[in-house]
Amino acid sequence: MICLGIESTAHTFGVGVSGDWGEILANVKSHYKPPKSWGIDPTKAREYHEKNADAVIKKAIKESHIKKPDLIAVATGPGIPPCLLVGLKKAKELAKKWKIPLVSVNHAIAHLEIGKFNSNFKDPIMLYVSGGNTQIIAFQEGKYRIFGETQDIGIGNLLDSFGRKTGLDFPAGPKIEKLAKKGKKYVEMPYSVKGMDVSFSGTSTKLKKLIEKEDLENVCYSLQETCFAMLVEITERAMAHTNKNELILTGGVAANKRLQEMCRIMCEERGANFNAPKIELAGDNGAMISWNGILARKNATKNYETVDINPKWRADEVKITWR
Repeated sequence: MICLGIESTAHTFGVGVSGDWGEILANVKSHYKPPKSWGIDPTKAREYHEKNADAVIKKAIKESHIKKPDLIAVATGPGIPPCLLVGLKKAKELAKKWKIPLVSVNHAIAHLEIGKFNSNFKDPIMLYVSGGNTQIIAFQEGKYRIFGETQDIGIGNLLDSFGRKTGLDFPAGPKIEKLAKKGKKYVEMPYSVKGMDVSFSGTSTKLKKLIEKEDLENVCYSLQETCFAMLVEITERAMAHTNKNELILTGGVAANKRLQEMCRIMCEERGANFNAPKIELAGDNGAMISWNGILARKNATKNYETVDINPKWRADEVKITWR
């Protein structure tokens, strides 16, 4: 079976093609770039996706060397509603055109499953870090469950908002990582761990004050060290609670080498295994949707009108039919 997957939950419109024998045949994406002064504008992002969707789909089909897939998968949540609707519309158009089934995929679960695919891990904890999401997810008692998460903003949103205040291009994470390597002084920041959850709003407020007082390199260094330590702490606590010995770091922020290093050190000290997907699979992409579509094919339908977006669809609400 071959599945074509569409990702359009936020700034990325991605199309992937996967085979059920365990191969990714194509993974093409296009990114909407928000203005420096603001975050993602839902209307502008929707317009961008609408303009570029057909070209991305055409390129993915060409790269995969297929005439048509056997199944269409689409990310229907969580995400930004106008962006989600673009992907859903295109998915339904293609499913009707080719007269093939359509399956709805949860964006967060797709990140976990592509991480498992890439690592060959069997039963990992996942630290999922992106713009709108910061969660610790694992399979327990028949469902993927969230063991810890941010109580306010995602770590990626924190980095991007800080980037906007300091004039750094979107996405700000790679620029902050580069500046942090030059930092020599640690500046105290709020360390807000609440049980299994974290909070970054206090950090965001503190950063506004530090920008005018401290060197940018030192602020970036301190920001990473503090926030990443918070994430690693609750991740280790989840691993201890579940007795799992595999950790996958995924999401756009997973590309950060310092966060990878801190996770790897923690896992080595616990005798656990660690993996971060390849950069093209870590952030939002169509391949993860197509692969999750392969796994979730039992949920596919030709009654296309029953498939709709769910902008607040949580990972622990997904019916897992493939485990």
